[in-house]
Amino acid sequence: MLRFKSWDEFGFQILVNGFLLTVLLLVVIPLWRVIMMSVTPIGHIDNGSFGMWIAPNQWSFEAFQQLLTHPNFLRSLGNSVFIAAVGTSINLLLTVPLAYALSIPTLPGRKLFIGFILFTFLFNPGLVPVYLVVTKLGLRDSFAAVILPTAISVYNTLVMKSFFEGLPEDLKEAARIDGASELQVLAKVILPLSRPIILTIGMFYAVSHWNEFFAPILYLDNAQLMPLPVLLRNILMSAGVNEYLEYDAFSSAPIEAIKAAGVLLTMLPMVALYPWIQRYFTKGTLSGAVKQ
Repeated sequence: MLRFKSWDEFGFQILVNGFLLTVLLLVVIPLWRVIMMSVTPIGHIDNGSFGMWIAPNQWSFEAFQQLLTHPNFLRSLGNSVFIAAVGTSINLLLTVPLAYALSIPTLPGRKLFIGFILFTFLFNPGLVPVYLVVTKLGLRDSFAAVILPTAISVYNTLVMKSFFEGLPEDLKEAARIDGASELQVLAKVILPLSRPIILTIGMFYAVSHWNEFFAPILYLDNAQLMPLPVLLRNILMSAGVNEYLEYDAFSSAPIEAIKAAGVLLTMLPMVALYPWIQRYFTKGTLSGAVKQ
């Protein structure tokens, strides 16, 4: 049984719990509506409870079938997986060495390098210069145009740098005394201790790449290279035009159900990945944010 020292503490707990319950409802109700819409059969569109409740024995998975069996959906799903996997790998391969180098106090020109990096963080060049660089390098209409412009995040680099600075210096010095180079120190001492921050930052990068939307529209002209969020946008914009689906698609599933199924299929991979990494989030972000 819960006991409170004062009425003020009791009232505070009521306010906090009420606020959290409100936030929970604001998240669960729209998600529930999307789930119900995705399994709505075509005959229930005019039903007054459409989108909020359907008996399980009336569920229809025709919308999922229409998307999963369409070649554009599977191709776009593969494109998104490729962009997220390759992009995140490049991000970590560049971010980890840079963050480690900046965490070494004796690095020549360390403050100058940090200043240059912070300058790019505070003063973004904008869309037009980036677009011109990508075009001049001949990267248009390739996955490189989507991946390389965001190869390093300054914020993620600084968080990882703070994490590396918080690791015991004695371990690094012991490895250096044994004759290990800085690369060996990073590979054999730092990385085994840095799993929380690497998984956390990797998750940040992966979610960013998975949700990439504007860059593919800007740089990719080939429809075969479009990732899943762009295909979903095309489906949402097409509505009844039936431009991106088979001509008989809406004969077995309503367009609202197809939209909802597309939303669920798009978010499912990241939702499935998050619980596996979630236990590292607090340790990774807080260790990188607080310097002792």
